[in-house]
Amino acid sequence: MKLTEALDTFIQYITDQKRAPSTITAYSKDIEQLNNYLDIEEKVTSIVGISTEQLNNYIKKLKSDKNNSYTLKTISRKINSMKTYFKFLHSESVINSDPATSVKHPKYTISPPRILTKLEYRALRDVARYNTRLFTIVELLLQTGIRIGELTRLTIDDLNLDGNKKSLTIRVYASNPQREVVLNEPAEFALKAYLKQRPEPKEGVNSVFVTKNGNPLLVRNVRTSISRAFEKTGTQDATVNDIRNSFIVHQLKSGMPVEVVGAIVGHKRLTSTKKYLKLVDTNPKRKTTKINPL
Repeated sequence: MKLTEALDTFIQYITDQKRAPSTITAYSKDIEQLNNYLDIEEKVTSIVGISTEQLNNYIKKLKSDKNNSYTLKTISRKINSMKTYFKFLHSESVINSDPATSVKHPKYTISPPRILTKLEYRALRDVARYNTRLFTIVELLLQTGIRIGELTRLTIDDLNLDGNKKSLTIRVYASNPQREVVLNEPAEFALKAYLKQRPEPKEGVNSVFVTKNGNPLLVRNVRTSISRAFEKTGTQDATVNDIRNSFIVHQLKSGMPVEVVGAIVGHKRLTSTKKYLKLVDTNPKRKTTKINPL
């Protein structure tokens, strides 16, 4: 089987497994890069017969690539893609043995999640306040802990603003199940204020957040806007995901059980939430399931 055919077979498999589009894209790019190396540097045309030595040579090239300056964490991720790829090919009997089994990950130190200080997220909110859409985006991220992709996929039908309990419906996406996220008062007020000024969407567009021209707001638009806002505040090395990290730690500090926090933010595994407990330096005496405003 040719290299390109093997990759196509693998991508079809993980697509059928309903992996997230971002995951599929990452795997595809990683294996394409590997295939290009095998084709050009190792003169390999078939997926059969690839050796562990050739794969280790590829890893050495990544480490010495001065043009890209890959971090050890990035190289480790690419090795994960490689291992998953060859494990699949072996399980499907495309290859007789798995050459990636003995490929080792580089050792690196995992940095703890970046948490915004009260001064930093208040400064972010103040800068965003002059743009109703951006302010609402920042407020929703701060007060709900939802992912940036979940925010941009919100539709008007996902808003539950009637009755006593206001909430967002986060729809099924890839392997993530549907969940409801309650809105506290700051999030509710910001969202209602934005909806009053929301531009007229184009026909067929039902997204909550739209551009001035009525098109759906994209993830990259949100990242860019928030990055610029951080720059204006003088906050260093902060990203959109740090807002989510801050929500998680704040709720844990406020006495919310780790299981409840994990359910709100959509963690598949409790271990994903428990890692934040290392950043909680207090032991709240009173437990609560109510989202505490930041």
